[in-house]
Amino acid sequence: MSIPLHTTISETLRSQIEAGDYSPGEKLPSEHQLMATFDVSRITARRAIANLVHQGLAHTQRGKGAFVTSKQKVAYSLSSPLVFLEQDLAQKGVHLSFENLMFREEIPSKQTCAILQLTGQANIYVQKKLLQMDGAAGAVDISYLLSELGQRFAAQLPNNMTFPILEKNNIPIEHISALIECTQADYEMSNYLEVPLGHPLMVYRYTAYSSHHRPILHGETISRGDRFCYVLNTQR
Repeated sequence: MSIPLHTTISETLRSQIEAGDYSPGEKLPSEHQLMATFDVSRITARRAIANLVHQGLAHTQRGKGAFVTSKQKVAYSLSSPLVFLEQDLAQKGVHLSFENLMFREEIPSKQTCAILQLTGQANIYVQKKLLQMDGAAGAVDISYLLSELGQRFAAQLPNNMTFPILEKNNIPIEHISALIECTQADYEMSNYLEVPLGHPLMVYRYTAYSSHHRPILHGETISRGDRFCYVLNTQR
């Protein structure tokens, strides 16, 4: 089966990017230049650039063209003793910022009730944050916090990461149980993380426990694999 022309062009550009012929931030050939170089239509040239954008290799600026995207990947160390994300990235010289997308009280699902060991009519606080590493969207974190803690720290949580706020207020995180798996981008995640529908993503699902093995926070961090990864160090 023959390869579509737009794919041939985008793969050629991809090879040139990976070989260093185009540096991060450098402008790629325009649609007109691709049309002339490969003797193709404008639609084909445009689809070739779109392929690179969907792969996270390029981004476009309206009226200026397409540029090579920085390929720096941020690694979060799943270490012991616990070092939280903001502190870990700061040690690596990476600036973590976030946009608070949602913070509100809700009725928990049966699954969340079971994980947080809730009984009766207890509510929870749900927070959704878009995490940005050096200004680039890398992950969306969705967390479910005990209602008593959500109410107590409602003024602080929308503008700060959750774990440091708890620690500063003498609510230590004794341990975290976690699972890493894969998912695919739905409509919401494709918009937040700037990837196409169905794009493969990583999910870090976690439950944080305070003293006496009490679960106080459950959540998931959904991230782009080309911008975020996890490192685990073990020793005997």
